[in-house]
Amino acid sequence: MMKQLQVCLTFFLLLVGTQSYAQNNYTISGYVKEKGSGELLPGVTIYDANLQLGTTTNTYGFYSLTLPAGSRQLVYTFVGYERVVKTIDLKDNITLDLDFLPSTVELETVEVNATAQERVSESVEMSKMILPVSQIQDLPAFLGEKDVIKTLQLMPGVQSGREGSSDLHVRGGGGDQNLLILDDAVVYNANHLFGFFSVFNGEALKSVEVYKGGFPARYGGRLSSVIDMNMKEGNKEEFHGSASVGLISSSATVEGPLKKGKSSFLVSGRRTYVDILTRPFMDDDFNAGYYFYDLNTKVNYDFGPKNKVYVSGYFGRDRFYSSEDYRDDEFKAGLEWGNATGTVRWNHLFNQKLFANATLIASNYKFGLFQDERYQEYHPDGREEVHLKMRYNSNITDYSFKYDLDYMPTAKHQLKMGVILTNHRFSPSAFVFKGPETDIDERQLISTLEGGVYIEDIYKPTARLTLNPGFRLSTFYHEGRTYVQPEPRFNVSYVVSKDLAIKASYAMMNQYVHRLSNTGIGLPTDLWVSSTKNVLPQTSQQVAAGLAKDIDKYGLTLTVEGYYKRSINAISYKEGASFLFLENLFEGENNEVDWENNITRGNDTSYGVEVMLQRKVGRLSGWVGYTLSWSERQFDELNLGKSFYAPWDQRHDLSIAGSYKISDRVSVGATWVYGSGTPLTMAVAKTPSDVHSPELDAHAPKDPLGQTYYSYQPTRDYYGTLSNFRRPAYHRMDIAFRFHKQKKYFQRTWEVGAYNVYNRQNMFFYTTDYEYDYRNDQEYAYLQQVSLFPVIPYVSYKVTF
Repeated sequence: MMKQLQVCLTFFLLLVGTQSYAQNNYTISGYVKEKGSGELLPGVTIYDANLQLGTTTNTYGFYSLTLPAGSRQLVYTFVGYERVVKTIDLKDNITLDLDFLPSTVELETVEVNATAQERVSESVEMSKMILPVSQIQDLPAFLGEKDVIKTLQLMPGVQSGREGSSDLHVRGGGGDQNLLILDDAVVYNANHLFGFFSVFNGEALKSVEVYKGGFPARYGGRLSSVIDMNMKEGNKEEFHGSASVGLISSSATVEGPLKKGKSSFLVSGRRTYVDILTRPFMDDDFNAGYYFYDLNTKVNYDFGPKNKVYVSGYFGRDRFYSSEDYRDDEFKAGLEWGNATGTVRWNHLFNQKLFANATLIASNYKFGLFQDERYQEYHPDGREEVHLKMRYNSNITDYSFKYDLDYMPTAKHQLKMGVILTNHRFSPSAFVFKGPETDIDERQLISTLEGGVYIEDIYKPTARLTLNPGFRLSTFYHEGRTYVQPEPRFNVSYVVSKDLAIKASYAMMNQYVHRLSNTGIGLPTDLWVSSTKNVLPQTSQQVAAGLAKDIDKYGLTLTVEGYYKRSINAISYKEGASFLFLENLFEGENNEVDWENNITRGNDTSYGVEVMLQRKVGRLSGWVGYTLSWSERQFDELNLGKSFYAPWDQRHDLSIAGSYKISDRVSVGATWVYGSGTPLTMAVAKTPSDVHSPELDAHAPKDPLGQTYYSYQPTRDYYGTLSNFRRPAYHRMDIAFRFHKQKKYFQRTWEVGAYNVYNRQNMFFYTTDYEYDYRNDQEYAYLQQVSLFPVIPYVSYKVTF
């Protein structure tokens, strides 16, 4: 393993060494920020068109570009901002900070030239999407709740799995194979309201980057995608804010300077009030409710050009509860789940070519359900109060240290390197039960250590060819077992013409934490567990190739990509297994089932083609995305060892999303989605319980201990094979109109829209009826479709000041 690492590091040194260092090369460096707010801008392109050399700002808005001496003309471009051209007489190292002005040009023929448009043909990265936060605000949303995850589900290669879910299935991967990062902190559960909303508040976000493949070496720990989100820093010049009221929730955001030009803050909160609205309809004896809330906070301080400090956090919670009080009997029950993250980051600029970022991170996800019951038990000698109390918890807590370096020795090299160390603390199951004769307190605690070291380079040997080699070495330790896994990465781009490039990538990823789910839709009951001696880490390899073309005349970008991904050691519940590992309370036997004995291991294979046509500038913006894909699974202990289609396998997926600015005061946004049916496993018949065969036994229901039920039922369900049925095709259309008006002290926006405009009855789940066939002496299943959402109109009101 060390030999592999030495070879890789030698390769990087040779790459850097191939560049001759002329004595008359000088460095231009600085920060790029938004004019008026001081917000630092990541991803800004700085380019010398004559030399065909350039760079981009990093996450913190810093750039460095080394060029030959002489008269240099630098072009600064960023999506949604006016293009800036600077002519410089370069005869020494200089610092050049730049304020970027958001574009306000409305004329279509002028805007394409005056406003920056991302050029996909000039980037070496593939399978990457940059999602403008402003575009999220312009599109219609379920009940008016603007949602990053729902918008990502409209992108090619990204499926939701089913109606109403905030889970993501990227290029055939499971919902737990996505690395969700908010200001460097991992978010483990992105769902509110059982998956109908996500936890990410668009009002608090500055940037959203998505990688579906060709992963940079700085990312690790997941197999399918990386979704890297950064919160706004807050306005350093003046106070601003917004507040909105919708059908089920309200939100507010406030930002401003703590010390003008030096320090700023951001606070953004959101809460639903379903529980408040339903309270008047509850009777005196019964009460139930549900709510969720989010809170995003961030402060920063600029100590000068060399040091900056950021402190940010996210806190969110969902709670469902019910209570009943009848005479002397009381009953309370509920469930709750939530995330909490905290990040402290220190930027330090060593010199014009070396930028460092040190980060301390804490992240926690917790799920719990509870039940508390008091009742009177009557005996011949009188009555006795019985008190039963039960609570089940599951959580994961991470503490991480991360150190990253950006080193830009020449205009042809951009190196990134760093290290990360994370302590995972798992509690897959913590069960407490107290009763008159029973007192149980069972807890599972697992502590592990995960680490990674990486190095990557963007190397431009010629004007047409760009290489992005990378290497990550990941490690994981648990109870004496250490995994050391190499993760090579490589991207290459060749520019065929000024607006057309051919790209290819290869990436190996490893995943040491896993989500156990028997629902497939990311409910809070899903458990996060660790790799162990018996549970091996998941590993994937993905190759991709495609074309990237810029159509400058119309401000369009076109990408076509094909991919193939193979994953090993994927985990799943065994058939009939449950997420609750409870003891047999009535028998008093210690029959607790460990989660490791409830799972099985297998392989996943996915492949497909993605096409995306996108426009990010102009009055009309949006995209058309299409995916043709296959996703298959194979587990020795499932489906008699035969391969089967994954529950999220979707042959065709088409999304059309767009917004149009009718005038300065009126805009309209619309989306239309179509997806062919995804697989599910349905019982096809009922057979007598005394009929046995290897195939029937393999699909018979089992209890958590693995015992097959025969004697408790006269008949049993017969499934045949897994994924033996497909849902009907899914499609719907959403639309929203936004009406803006500038008042004296604020701007107000009314939004009126509708979800599922033409009232498509999409399947949410099926109920099963049976009809007995006397000729064959079998019962056959008939399905009744249950739909969840009809056409749902909504209205919201927002003020911005």
